[in-house]
Amino acid sequence: MQYRSIAHTVVSAIGLGAMPLSIEHRPDERRAIATVHAALDAGVTLIDTADSYHWHADEAGHNELLIARALARYGGDTSHVLVATKGGRGRPGDGSWTVTATPARLKRAAEASAKRLGVDAIGLYQLHKPDPTVPWAESVGALRELLDAGTLRAAGISNVTTDQIRQAHQILGDGLVSVQNRYSPAVRDSEPELRLSERLGLAFLPWSPLGGISRSSLDGPSGPTSAGTAFHRIAAERDVSPQQIALAWLLARSPAVIPVPGASRPASITDSARAVELTLNTRELAELEDVRPS
Repeated sequence: MQYRSIAHTVVSAIGLGAMPLSIEHRPDERRAIATVHAALDAGVTLIDTADSYHWHADEAGHNELLIARALARYGGDTSHVLVATKGGRGRPGDGSWTVTATPARLKRAAEASAKRLGVDAIGLYQLHKPDPTVPWAESVGALRELLDAGTLRAAGISNVTTDQIRQAHQILGDGLVSVQNRYSPAVRDSEPELRLSERLGLAFLPWSPLGGISRSSLDGPSGPTSAGTAFHRIAAERDVSPQQIALAWLLARSPAVIPVPGASRPASITDSARAVELTLNTRELAELEDVRPS
C-alpha cells in the first residue's frame, strides 16, 4: 500500500467507500464484514461512511454500526484506521435522499455518529451536502462548534463549490482538512474544486470515482458500464481491471487525491487497492486525458 495525508493523518492512498454495504441490494452481514476485513488486509486505512448510508427509514446509522462491528471483529490492530463519516442527509425509505443541515441537526447527528462508532471524538466528520434552506456559514459554523467541543478531531465538506470551500476555510481554518466531491473518468466538473483543495492543503476524496467504468449507487445509477474506452484498452494492455486504471489515473491527477471506491465484495476492494501499484506513463495519461466514458 502507498499512503497520502489528510492534514497530519497518514492514510492509505485508496480508501473504502462503505455505502454499498448498507443501501439497496446490499450484501448480507457476513459478506459485508468480509469486505471490510479484505480492505484492511489489503492495507486500506481509510473507511468512508455516513449516517444516511442505509436502506429503510428506521435504520439510520446502519453503515456506521456495521463498520464498528467489522473493526471490532478484525483480528489485527485497527487503531490506525481513520473512519470518516458524514451528516446532513437523510433517507426516508422510499429510495430518495434528503438534505437537512441546520446547526441543531448537525450537532445531534455528529453526537449520534460518535456513539455508533464507539469513539469519544470522530476522526473526520464531513458535512454531507449544503442545505439550500440554511445559510452555508451557519452549517459550517456548527462544524466549528463541534470541533471546539472535541466531538470532532477534523472536519470536511462534501458536494461543494469553490466559493463554499473558501468560506468554510475561513470559518474552520486548520480544522478543515478535506473536500469530497464527485469526480471520475466520466464526471470531471469538480476540477476547480480539486485544484483549490490542492492549493489550500486539503485532501480531495472523490466519491463515485469509478463513474463511467462502473455504476454509481448514489443519486441514481449512472447507466450501463462503458466499454471500449482508453481505460479499457490500457487495462487490457496492462492485464489489470479498468477499475485499477481509473483509480491510478485519479491518483496521478494530484497528490491531494485519495479515491474511496465503493465495494460490496472482498474481491472488489482487493482489486481496487492494487491500483497503487500502477504508475501510468506519459502516453497512457495523454490517452486518458480527454476520455469521457458514456
